[in-house]
Amino acid sequence: MQARAQDWPVPVYQDKRETDANYERCTRLLHDHHGEVRAAFASHNLRSLAYAVEYGRSRGIPDNGFEIQMLHGMAETVHSAIREAGLRLRVYAPIGELVPGMAYLVRRLLENTANESFVRQRFVDGRELDEMLQAPAVDALPALESVVRRQPTRAGEPGPYRHEPLVEWRRTGARAEFAAAVSRAGEGCKNTSVPAVIDGREVMTAASIASVDPGRPDTVVAVSAACGRAEADAALEAARRAWPQWRRTPVGERAGVAFRAAEWLRSRRSELAALEVFEAGKPWREADADVCEAIDFCEYYGRQALRLGGGGQVASAPGERNSLHYYGRGVGAVIAPWNFPLAIPTGMVVAALVTGNAVLFKPAEQTPATGARLVEALRHAGLPEGVLAFLPGPGEEIGAYLVEHPDVAFVTFTGSRQVGLGIVESAAVHRPGQRQVKRVIAEMGGKNALVVDADADLDQAVPIAVASAFGYSGQKCSAASRLVVVDAVYDEVVHRVVGAARALRVGHPQEMGTDVGPLIDADALDRVRSYLEPAPGEGTVLLDGGGESFGGTDRGGYFVGPSVIGDVPPGSRLVTDEIFGPVLAVQRAESFDHALVLANDTEYALTAGIVSRSPAHIRWATEELRAGNVYVNRPITGALVGYQPFGGHGLSGVGSKAGGPDYLLQFVDPRTVSENTLRQGFAPEDAEGGV
Repeated sequence: MQARAQDWPVPVYQDKRETDANYERCTRLLHDHHGEVRAAFASHNLRSLAYAVEYGRSRGIPDNGFEIQMLHGMAETVHSAIREAGLRLRVYAPIGELVPGMAYLVRRLLENTANESFVRQRFVDGRELDEMLQAPAVDALPALESVVRRQPTRAGEPGPYRHEPLVEWRRTGARAEFAAAVSRAGEGCKNTSVPAVIDGREVMTAASIASVDPGRPDTVVAVSAACGRAEADAALEAARRAWPQWRRTPVGERAGVAFRAAEWLRSRRSELAALEVFEAGKPWREADADVCEAIDFCEYYGRQALRLGGGGQVASAPGERNSLHYYGRGVGAVIAPWNFPLAIPTGMVVAALVTGNAVLFKPAEQTPATGARLVEALRHAGLPEGVLAFLPGPGEEIGAYLVEHPDVAFVTFTGSRQVGLGIVESAAVHRPGQRQVKRVIAEMGGKNALVVDADADLDQAVPIAVASAFGYSGQKCSAASRLVVVDAVYDEVVHRVVGAARALRVGHPQEMGTDVGPLIDADALDRVRSYLEPAPGEGTVLLDGGGESFGGTDRGGYFVGPSVIGDVPPGSRLVTDEIFGPVLAVQRAESFDHALVLANDTEYALTAGIVSRSPAHIRWATEELRAGNVYVNRPITGALVGYQPFGGHGLSGVGSKAGGPDYLLQFVDPRTVSENTLRQGFAPEDAEGGV
């Protein structure tokens, strides 16, 4: 299922004959190396067991040179036959806790009662033994690479939307290809010049801002322009001139720019992801996923623009024709974050462009080189000059100026709550010369909880918690910073989460095996460390990632390991503040209902999750959890464009969900046109047979 969802080659056999044929191939391999291994054959398929015995004998292996293994209580008559034949038989049974044991037994029961199972076909369906003992077809072993892959979208011919498949890291070739890209980026992305782009001209300012490798802060990745008010005014003037023509450009042409930009990004995917490894400190998987999401935004919003371009659905009456149309609002400001330095700005910029707006794009100060590649993609895709300006610079200066400017029609922002609320407040002020109410679309973070129910499968819950909390060092607005566990399983969950978190590898993200990379800068490091010494009564530090040693990690970077703090009480700053780092606060709940109360005890409402095997509890949680995105039995990060529209409410933000069907509506003004079609008492459409 995972392979199909990702458009990967399916790595398992999908037909029982294929599985049986492969089992016999493995049997031959083991017996052919009898001198090196002592084989054991576990199966309830009589054909497979008989083949193991006879092939072993044909190779001169004595009957005591291998063994048969079967499950206690399953196909007992076969057990007896094997013993009577003088073969070695090991009968096994699970030993351990009841709930995991029952889950194991149910899986075995399902396997052996499936329609294609030998046990079912022989002992339930009564199939003839001679028929069942036929050799599986030799041609039943097709290449596992067979998969139908979709073709890249052609501009103007958008097929059904599908998300961009992630890299299949288990494949040696994929790892080698990206390792080469990382090696090239490590040599090439040093002191890269990143100019502003205003009306098609590249501009370097007298002042500049350096972005550094957060794993090696003494390494400068890029030196960007530091735009101020003068550059903003020039960009605004160019955008005002370019906007009317861009607004009138047919929506198909605007969408075509998005599709061509997607293709440009796709063709440079490894190169772009490798840049993020150094400029944003992203481990391999996270960097690749960010580029994929950027491609997805281009593909998805291009299609949504085409849909929106057809107008809204409205009713008409005899003698009257009504229609609803959407038009771009004007010049907008996009203020982007550093944690998803390509994906999030791509979504915000492309959404505004395909709906007929001009855009002033200010990237994060920490990741200007990555932001510049988005602008490069759109320019190569044929975007007219002046429609998009690239304005790297200090947020407190140029960002604030753009928000206040009367000619800016809308502001799209992703970042901290403090800055976001300031933007909402500033944009609400009417200033001289302003001719419309400024619209703000702001995503401002979360304090997200993952609830573990008493009946949860802990083998599932623990990796979900670890992935949700510590992916990209917890520097995701969707990350699980709170783990709420029902008391009955609290101690076991905490013990296993701490063990799993301790096993994560902290290091520079250029290394493939790195699980937890550096924080983005020194301020982030200081902030996270300040939470690792809780006040008395605020919890117990179970795993301290803020120490001086992280398994040999180079201490020159902004590194901090995963931290887990247990028994955190309600009201503690550990469960109220957005820490934005690898710090997991664990709370003990008296019951499932209490767990939901604790999960909802926050001003934020972005993501939440539940791990449970109770359908009733799952339904209750999805209704009661106060969050924009609720995840069930899966990590609470990694929303896919078009599949899980992303965004929250409360103090997590304002606006429609990114990657959803109504996101583009925020960038347009609707216009209703109502035409009287009566001509001297005659309605032309009546003659045509209807409205």
